[in-house]
Amino acid sequence: MTRFGRVLLVIIAVAFGIRVAYVAIAKAGPCPLVLADGRHVGSSPSKCLRGDELFYNAEANYVAAGHGFNEPLSAFIHPGVPPPPAADHPPLTVVVLAPVSWLVEHAPLSWIIKEPLHDHVREHRYTMVLLGTLLVGLVGLLGRRVGGDAVGLVAAAIAAVSPTIWVEDGLVMSETLTALTVVGAMLGALWWRDRPSWRRAAVVGAVCGLAALARVEFVLLVPLLAIVVACSLPQPRAVRWRQALVALAAALVVMAPWVGFNLARFHDPTFISTNDGLTLAGANCDAMYQGRATGFWTLQSCADNPPPGDQSQVAGAFRRRGLDYMKGHASRVPLVVLARLGRTWSLFRPLDMVKLNTGEDREEWVTRLGLVAYYPTLLLAVGGAVVLWRRRARAAWWVLVVPAIIVTLNTMITYGQTRFRAGAEPSLALLAAVGAVAIVRWLRGRGRRGIAAPDVTP
Repeated sequence: MTRFGRVLLVIIAVAFGIRVAYVAIAKAGPCPLVLADGRHVGSSPSKCLRGDELFYNAEANYVAAGHGFNEPLSAFIHPGVPPPPAADHPPLTVVVLAPVSWLVEHAPLSWIIKEPLHDHVREHRYTMVLLGTLLVGLVGLLGRRVGGDAVGLVAAAIAAVSPTIWVEDGLVMSETLTALTVVGAMLGALWWRDRPSWRRAAVVGAVCGLAALARVEFVLLVPLLAIVVACSLPQPRAVRWRQALVALAAALVVMAPWVGFNLARFHDPTFISTNDGLTLAGANCDAMYQGRATGFWTLQSCADNPPPGDQSQVAGAFRRRGLDYMKGHASRVPLVVLARLGRTWSLFRPLDMVKLNTGEDREEWVTRLGLVAYYPTLLLAVGGAVVLWRRRARAAWWVLVVPAIIVTLNTMITYGQTRFRAGAEPSLALLAAVGAVAIVRWLRGRGRRGIAAPDVTP
């Protein structure tokens, strides 16, 4: 094994230890279930979960029990009533976690694990720990391809210890899988560009499709990453277009089963998620257009009183409510969009997130620690982007910048939240590594030049 491989394995081991320690200590529980009328309901929410975690955990258990992608908490809230179809979020996180729930419920794991499992919250968290540890290794490999061994190891080290990355690996949410698929797509894009082929085009397109099934805004990886890389290949124009079509087709093949499933079961056309309506309504109302909460999102007073109908109809009504509010307050929209961007990139009222993040199961101390680590990383990342541009490494520069572009576009349309950066956090680590290594090499070179030859003139 090379020195790079040995050091990377050490960094991966450290990353694993940090994530295990965080879950074991900060998320220790106990995690009692909320019960209805004294009865245990199979998809009852755990008191240890908050925000979207409730859905992902309950839906994974519900699918593992053979109930399909229906509203998992409906049986808890309305016992005896058939649950309606659900597409609150894209399916990849549930698809990954459902087998974990099933395995723990069946032999041989069911022989080993005897204690109460609290609806598999613990198992889901440690699954994310494993995926987050894998992410660190991929960041190292991508960094090596971008800037050599030193950049790869520094990038992996940043990803290993960065609180804004490892905090996601202790949560039962989609951010870890989002980051993993995005890094996989970036690594694949550079691999494809080095040796173009239709097979590599198909792999990159498929991974971009998986990223969209983790978080819907990353469907933009298809045009911004896969198609752009195809168009920049050192190949004849006809070959470039054929490979672009292959990448597009592969992405569509990956997404098609879920999209077709949704089109068949909802009243109104639904593709990947029904969450856009609730998001638009909650982000566009009086409370989010003025005052301390400008640029954020809320259910209270903004997205309450849902209309009748299935999720697609409710989403449509909420979508119209949000868009109508935007049209009626068009003069205020630019300022609100700036506030949203400031919140996502921690440039506007960053300390607000210390409290707001607790609503999504992020401890206050983690958010504070994340802010301390974030700003130096951001500055180094900006420097790294400049270094790549000046070196004319435009392909690598674009590949690393695309996730930040997607995060920015999504924030402008929806609202500001630091967890939206999850898909771009690995890019920040990689660009920061480029910047840090460049600074160290510059300082070393300056030191060597500063050692003047001794004056031997008589």
